Amino acid sequence: MKINNVVAIVTGGASGLGEASVRAIVENGGRAMVLDRNIEAGNLLADELGSGVIFFEADVTNEASTQAAIDKCVSYFGYVNVVINCAGIAVVEKTVGKEGAHSLATFEKAININILGSFNVSRLTAVAMQKNDMFDESERGIIINTASVAAFDGQKGQAAYAASKGGIASLTLPMARDLAQMGVRVMAIAPGLFMTPMLAGLPPKTLETLSTQPLFPNRLGGPEEFADLAMFIIKAGYLNAEVIRLDGGIRLP
Repeated sequence: MKINNVVAIVTGGASGLGEASVRAIVENGGRAMVLDRNIEAGNLLADELGSGVIFFEADVTNEASTQAAIDKCVSYFGYVNVVINCAGIAVVEKTVGKEGAHSLATFEKAININILGSFNVSRLTAVAMQKNDMFDESERGIIINTASVAAFDGQKGQAAYAASKGGIASLTLPMARDLAQMGVRVMAIAPGLFMTPMLAGLPPKTLETLSTQPLFPNRLGGPEEFADLAMFIIKAGYLNAEVIRLDGGIRLP
């Protein structure tokens, strides 16, 4: 699909990987809805990027809230044909730690936001995509979810996070099969260590150590590199039902 035909809903679009994706879409002639809980950051981004971007405050785990966002996007732009799900949280807690067993509420929160939220947005937007006229190669839409290398190389304290991102990876193929007849592709990106708000608060020494772990280049990934891959996926019509690692060759020990 040509980027200038894109009308995207980007969850978590007010910062990090989502913000970079919104900027890349607009820079390439597309339009986007920033869907986020951060009202101030979302409105600032929409104001900066102009009429090609609107902001909608919504909870991705809430059906009514998400449906209202989709309806607004379709009403404002005429259709929606891309979803990039970047909304998510990182949880660090051992299965059994000094305070006892892993909090069930924390585990549930990671699953709800990272998997349920992504699926909720994807399933509801797919209904709207089904009504689209066909774009290139009889394509009606593209869904890009965000997994993580933790889905495959989960670390200590990442039981909840790795499980949630593993769910995203496992969701990719069956969802692609479900939506193939509609002309909707489904992909996932599994980022490695990226300089996002999740990592920015770590001490400089920790960031320095982390940056040495990728094979090459020895640095943290930049959100714009995630966005570059998302733009490539949108344009590369033969890509479907796959999880792509974007990690500098890292394999976490």
